[in-house]
Amino acid sequence: MTYAITQTCCSDATCVAVCPVNCIHPTPEERAFGSTEMLHIDPRACIDCGACADACPVDAIFPADALSAGQREYAAINAAYYEGEEPQRPEPTGPNFHAWGEPVFERSLPADFARLRVAVVGTGPAGMYAAQDLLLHTSAEVTLIDRLPVAGGLVRYGVAPDHPATKKVGDTFSRFHSHPRVRLHLGIEVGRDVTAGELAAHHDAVVYAVGASTDRRLGIPGEERPGCLSATAFVSWYNAHPEAVAQGVDLSAERVVVVGNGNVALDVARILVSDPEVLAGTDIAAHALAALRASRVREVVVLGRRGPKDAAYTRSELLALKHLPGVELLVDDHDPRTAAAIDGAGAGDRAGVLRGLARTRTDPASPPADEGSPRRIVLRFHSEPVEILGGGPGDGTAGDGPVRAVRVTDGGAGGGGGAVDLRSGLLLRAIGYRGLPVPGLPFDEATGTVPHEGGRVAGLPGAYVVGWIKRGPSGGIGANRTCAAETVGTLLADAVAGALPAPTGDAKAFRRLARRRNRRVVDARGLAAIDRAEREQGRRDGRPRVKLATVEELVATARAGRLRLTR
Repeated sequence: MTYAITQTCCSDATCVAVCPVNCIHPTPEERAFGSTEMLHIDPRACIDCGACADACPVDAIFPADALSAGQREYAAINAAYYEGEEPQRPEPTGPNFHAWGEPVFERSLPADFARLRVAVVGTGPAGMYAAQDLLLHTSAEVTLIDRLPVAGGLVRYGVAPDHPATKKVGDTFSRFHSHPRVRLHLGIEVGRDVTAGELAAHHDAVVYAVGASTDRRLGIPGEERPGCLSATAFVSWYNAHPEAVAQGVDLSAERVVVVGNGNVALDVARILVSDPEVLAGTDIAAHALAALRASRVREVVVLGRRGPKDAAYTRSELLALKHLPGVELLVDDHDPRTAAAIDGAGAGDRAGVLRGLARTRTDPASPPADEGSPRRIVLRFHSEPVEILGGGPGDGTAGDGPVRAVRVTDGGAGGGGGAVDLRSGLLLRAIGYRGLPVPGLPFDEATGTVPHEGGRVAGLPGAYVVGWIKRGPSGGIGANRTCAAETVGTLLADAVAGALPAPTGDAKAFRRLARRRNRRVVDARGLAAIDRAEREQGRRDGRPRVKLATVEELVATARAGRLRLTR
């Protein structure tokens, strides 16, 4: 028997480190690691020890003969990664088919290396991988800072609620929140409560892991109409982000158009048509669950400007849509190039996953009206929006009325020209995230990132970046581990070389400064109180947790919890 890696793989390579026979690839040292969608176990070399399954932070690894019906194809996906590769045994006998690389000791520090005090701004995966590296491999003291009064970042507010296994990586990070060398300051925003200069004055180094919190625009007429939202806002809404408007999404339309072909586009499409009673068993926001229960959405059309072979979503996310209960996954065959790409794709290609799906021609006037028919997701390639129409029927584009239709390009029989108006009451743009400037740091407007060299902020000694603000909005949760390793390596090299500016204030002085600027700072005990309250409410409602959805609720719960502990 062998093990297989499945859909929820986060590619952080924890499994690679524990495999005794080097049968999981690509490894972080291999060129393919940076672009891989998931890691793969070689069934010829696996010795069935289960070490990888025990180490996986997102429960993505299972015995191949124990895979569920929706996961069985992953045994073949893992094996296919090694097709055509000749086994390379270092000895005539033995299980290891893959040659070992030379050992690397990246965290070898001088014996007299002084203890550093490092601030990490951002408690999402990028920031926590950096903090983990520092805490496990050095004696550094770490100050964790987040502008929200609760930790988690992308894990809490970006991962879809119906992906609970992916959220488990948060358990790995949360154990560091109460680490004896960690000080937690939640609700502190750089540029509002403290400056970058003040952070630097109290720490040997500052690592910025602030992500990419805004979205890219379509740049077409009508984009400002009510009913045209970013996927960023929609994801925040259903994940109970404190800055999301609780009642801000109207689901009264029967059709929703989603622009984009990445994993976020598939996430929002899936949430829109999933059975609300299944979502009721997740940590989805209470206001979103109520809206989805009353939703009239029957069809979601996902627009892709290019063809199926160029789609940005991963094969695993697309495979998951094929097994979504009560939902049809269809391909719009309005353009002959789509069918040609699917029919000509290899089994391992992204477009090949679409082979066997029913093909349809989207009715621009209305979605299926039969309440008894399954809800459906329609993938429409070679099509992009050119205008968002508003007002009532016959009103054209006049006025500031809400979205009533989306004018999209239509390939037609000749593969070009023409347009069609898809009737829709909601458009979600999912065409990418974008970073925002950090006050006090340089910023590249073209890329939405902070200029850096190996994570070292250009022209600002002692300042570093990690995650999407460093490399742009690409890569999933696990990609941040290798990204953080590079940044921390650069930071430590600078420290050894004596290149870090000496701080003028200590940890106590920074704590006093933070609390003087913001009386609502949440610490580790307050965060524990929030977690406890959410889980307790979840137990009462039969859910994993019920998230507190406003800053006021989060701060009040943190304070109440701290008061109980001190009595």
